[in-house]
Amino acid sequence: MMRHILLFTTTLFVSTLLCTSRTTASVLQDSMGNKISAVDTVIRIEANPDLGFNFPYYLRIPKGLDQNEIQYFLVETNNTGVNDTLLHHEKEAYLQTTRNSLGSSICSKLKIPFLVPVFPRPAKDWKIYTHAFDRDAANINSGDMKRLDLQLIAMIENAREVLKKHGINVKEKFLMNGFSASGTFANRFTSIHPQLVAGIACGGINAIAILPVSELQETELKYPLGTSDFELLFGIKFNVDAFQKVPQFIYMGQNDDNDAALFDDGYSEEERIIIFNLLGKVMIPDRFNKCESVYIQNKVNSTFKVYQGIGHETDKQVFDDVIDFFTKIINEK
Repeated sequence: MMRHILLFTTTLFVSTLLCTSRTTASVLQDSMGNKISAVDTVIRIEANPDLGFNFPYYLRIPKGLDQNEIQYFLVETNNTGVNDTLLHHEKEAYLQTTRNSLGSSICSKLKIPFLVPVFPRPAKDWKIYTHAFDRDAANINSGDMKRLDLQLIAMIENAREVLKKHGINVKEKFLMNGFSASGTFANRFTSIHPQLVAGIACGGINAIAILPVSELQETELKYPLGTSDFELLFGIKFNVDAFQKVPQFIYMGQNDDNDAALFDDGYSEEERIIIFNLLGKVMIPDRFNKCESVYIQNKVNSTFKVYQGIGHETDKQVFDDVIDFFTKIINEK
């Protein structure tokens, strides 16, 4: 009996959430303790395959946004675990939009619009790491989960129109933030579509940033380790010039031991061997330093930073640094 009551309560909450196309943020704080006004607007946009996206997304407009200025737009993909029910990902993406993410804190602090998609990550196909946009996800060539990167772009274009209806205009390029799987998604997305991104901050990415080269030490680097097969997977060449220009803030906690390279949903055995041989088995400092050196050698506009005393997490210093990073981009004329 208790189970049925709990199920009813959960279903009632989710049904109410999903049936509301426009609501207000009801939480008192975001993930970094910043107060959220009760009149922040949170809009749920239904999936629209005709417009290019097969899943819903959330769009948050913070109170105090200056409608007289053309705004930057912040995007953070959902990192909502493994579950075969889209409703699970929807609930978690809503919380990520309103409080449970660094992106929600940035939205509150910088007063910029914030988009979070509701992408699935199925348990039945657990090796397809959609939330990190791994090789398995990139190889999906049919069905609802095909090319999530393009679906995200379609959501962003749709959100531009929604924001216009609210009297808000946004710049052509957008900002991306992410941590762990969503940080990896941001890094990989930027390598595929660098011409769209004004800057990214990504942390907790297993000390593996996609390398902007097709080979290293005479070893071919296929996506997501490198760029040798971009044309095969994405139908476009790697745009090295555009990628070099995108400001990137890439960070890890000194004590982070959450290594996706050890698991088959994160990387294949072939990819794992290449990572260990070329970049190192030890994430901090070996692997992270190696990735940084490749970025420096290839003149990528990047900053790599290790935070002392933390693991697979963020803290106030991370928040302050990410805010400073995005603020500099926003203030550039």
